[in-house]
Amino acid sequence: MSRKGLLIDYEYCTGCHSCEVACKMEKQLPHGQHGIQLAHNGPWKVNPDQWENTYVPIPTQLCDLCADRVATGKKPSCVHHCQASVIEYGEVEELTAKMNSRSKRQILFAL
Repeated sequence: MSRKGLLIDYEYCTGCHSCEVACKMEKQLPHGQHGIQLAHNGPWKVNPDQWENTYVPIPTQLCDLCADRVATGKKPSCVHHCQASVIEYGEVEELTAKMNSRSKRQILFAL
């Protein structure tokens, strides 16, 4: 059986929180619980002319990759609602291959 996962390219994440909101609504999670949550890193000075300020969407233990949605042929809610299109869903092997051709600012989450 093949494994599915999420590939998140946080270099282009805008920090809009749409993935968090979509997940909370889909899973009907109470206040303080998240299936995916944004971590804010920064701002901090890289060099005299450059600052780093990033957002990293991080799936939590409550994430099941929207198994109910996926079973009906839909994408996970966070992927569907990502306004910057930085979250992808698919086979782990395919997502891993995509990682090799992109920036270094990515995370792979798999169940």
